[in-house]
Amino acid sequence: MTLFAHNGEIRIAFEDLGGEGGDPLLLIMGLGATRFWWPDGLVAELVGRGFHVVAYDQRDAGESTRLPDRRVGPPIKALLQREAPAYGVEDLTDDAIAVLAALGWTGAHLFGHSMGGLVAQRIAIRHPQRVLSLTTSAAVPSDAKGLSVLRYLRLACLPRFARLHYPETPQGNLDLAVAVARILAAPGRPVEERDVREFVEKEAAHEVASFRDAKAQSRQIGAKWHGGRLDEITAPTLVLHGERDPLLRVASARAIAAAVPGARLRLVPGVGHFLARDVWTTYADELRALADRAVG
Repeated sequence: MTLFAHNGEIRIAFEDLGGEGGDPLLLIMGLGATRFWWPDGLVAELVGRGFHVVAYDQRDAGESTRLPDRRVGPPIKALLQREAPAYGVEDLTDDAIAVLAALGWTGAHLFGHSMGGLVAQRIAIRHPQRVLSLTTSAAVPSDAKGLSVLRYLRLACLPRFARLHYPETPQGNLDLAVAVARILAAPGRPVEERDVREFVEKEAAHEVASFRDAKAQSRQIGAKWHGGRLDEITAPTLVLHGERDPLLRVASARAIAAAVPGARLRLVPGVGHFLARDVWTTYADELRALADRAVG
């Protein structure tokens, strides 16, 4: 069931995924993706380890507020330009805090994947009192800005996204999800319809779709950060990264771990950018160990 929080006039959609009474865990998904891209199997692993799991749609994605359509370029241009197309990263971090407030949670463990990991870093900087622990997965470091972000990207991957064009039909949405997952998976790893069907079916039930709105993605990735640095993070921190990530270099994870005091770095062999089933148990175990350390 979709619930809503409010940050001013912005409405943020979120969903309770189970584990009531457990340790509060907020999931933050990446660029252009809805909350439905958190695999059920991974969520079940997290609930089974004593977490109360909630996921939300960032603004300009899923069932959350879409900003007015403005003239913006492609996402990579929005990332590099000096001015934000629509809003700042501080607004994105405050959206997450609005979800916590709607839940009645004074604090939560954060688990952010891809751009969600970047937003999670910045939540921990801007709202340290609300973050019990921080886990980033396949994310760039918050301290990287503008052109410096490019050193962490595998640029050869980007044109493959630009060539994705599928009809806005149920089969087209499924074909698009498969194509995106195949780009993000570790090289040589097969991705089939069954690996993404649950995401697409949930989105269809809620009349939304991921990766369809390039302008919304430009507004998300083009948001600028004016806050502090990674060395200001005080929450116990875990940095996860697949060693065969085709989108982000392992150097990005190393940079985060080096900058955040006391952070633990876990590089996972054979894993790409896509949250495939072979990492669910490992990631859930790592989050449980981090949470135990945070409250110990």
